[in-house]
Amino acid sequence: MSSSRACSVCNKTSFSRDEFTGQLACSTCGAIQPFDQFDAQIGGLTGVQGTFINLGTTGSGSVYTYRERKHFAANSLIDELASRLGLTSKSMEIRSMVSDITEGEFGQGNWFSVLIGSCAYVVMRKEDKPLPMAEVASAVGCDVYELGRMILRVVDFLDLRSDFPEFDIVHSLERTLKNSHCFEDVDGDTLGTMKKQGVFLIQCAVKWSLSTGRRPLPLVVAVLVFVAELNQVEVKIEELASEVHAVVSTCRARYKELLETLVKAAQVLPWGKDVTTKNIVSNAPFLIQYMEKKSMARPGEKRKSLDELGLDMKEVVKECLRQNNAYTEYRTDGMSAQSDVERPVIEDMNRMEISPECLSMMYKEFLNENSSANNSRRGENAEKRSMFKFDLRDCWQWWEGKSELSKKLLLKQLLEKDIGVDAMPPSFVAGQVRCRMRRERINAAKLRIKKITHPLDANGTANREVNPERKSKKRRGMVVDDVDWEDLIIETLIIHGVKEEEIEKGHYNTLLDLHVFSSGTA
Repeated sequence: MSSSRACSVCNKTSFSRDEFTGQLACSTCGAIQPFDQFDAQIGGLTGVQGTFINLGTTGSGSVYTYRERKHFAANSLIDELASRLGLTSKSMEIRSMVSDITEGEFGQGNWFSVLIGSCAYVVMRKEDKPLPMAEVASAVGCDVYELGRMILRVVDFLDLRSDFPEFDIVHSLERTLKNSHCFEDVDGDTLGTMKKQGVFLIQCAVKWSLSTGRRPLPLVVAVLVFVAELNQVEVKIEELASEVHAVVSTCRARYKELLETLVKAAQVLPWGKDVTTKNIVSNAPFLIQYMEKKSMARPGEKRKSLDELGLDMKEVVKECLRQNNAYTEYRTDGMSAQSDVERPVIEDMNRMEISPECLSMMYKEFLNENSSANNSRRGENAEKRSMFKFDLRDCWQWWEGKSELSKKLLLKQLLEKDIGVDAMPPSFVAGQVRCRMRRERINAAKLRIKKITHPLDANGTANREVNPERKSKKRRGMVVDDVDWEDLIIETLIIHGVKEEEIEKGHYNTLLDLHVFSSGTA
């Protein structure tokens, strides 16, 4: 017989098979060929069969099945993601929820990682200790919106919408304060005080609707930065925002809104008109103690005494009149004896009642005396001038933390508290302002249209044409004769018969698609 392969010894292609052994041998030199693949059947047709071996495998196959290997990889991934999120103790609950959703089959791929992150978020949310979605998305390696869609599917599958708790912004603040690297060097007492003050302010911000319709983390960053500045702890808003995966610009906007709201709340102070966003940190101790006392008062209770005003005047006066204070030297040397005699002697500070007008007059008198003292002592050395200035917060323990607002409250209990100032949601106020501006634009557009379509009738009303006061960016190519692109869009919608109530809402693209581009008359 001939073969395409040559003999390994003589390179001939003629072979013969031995009738006894069944091996292939060369017909020329008789060498046994090693490439022969003949599987000898020992024992006849009913003898023991050989085993077909595939390339790359040994034995009869792998020790573990595909399902076992898939479960092992899934459990390893669950433990890894739980460790990233700091939820090692919750890995069993996460694994159980994933098993219930996948009916015990688990899975592989990117979607399975998103499912694990969603289950971790739902587990913590059920325990009223929610994780930030941005932090979970960063650990999983997916988009926040993709994670949110998976969370909604998990909640719907497990039928948790009815008893799914709201996001706890107080726990988010406490967790950020505990885990952030920005507060590692702060001592325990200061950290505890900052925690109570932060809880107090974050709940006041919720009552002021600063968190309504917004993401909670930027507001948490704004409150923590303000509290850190209040306790003289240096924290940068960029670093804290990056740690909690929040947008820096949004955090700055919430911080600005917080300062503006605190300035509005500070108008109840006798010197409230002098409080601005630049000096609100210096006036925050007075304001916070006022709100704390206000929240602790009973509804309808009137408070006029000094001890209930939140200002311990007795301690302040003692500090100012202390013999080793440079301020006392000026008062004893610069003031006449007659003025000292004329000052009333207050025997009982606790029973003294004082009106806001009287307190405001005392504050102005203190400012005048302080300015005159600075002018008279201008020639002294810098050391004495530095001794003259002192921080009121150093000699006055303004923070007590006895209010219930320093602890976590339910939303219903929080709304029942009175902190002296109520505020509307900033987004609602901004929306109302924009609607009013659009109404003015609509009126101006109607007058322009009437002036073109009915010039004779418009002459009588041309003098009464209003010029709406709006803040428009007059850039080159955008505004012509005080008419910009928004005015042109409003004119187009009015011509096509769109209702003015719909135009006021500002959904221009939708209205153009419905009434202009699909009308056939464009």
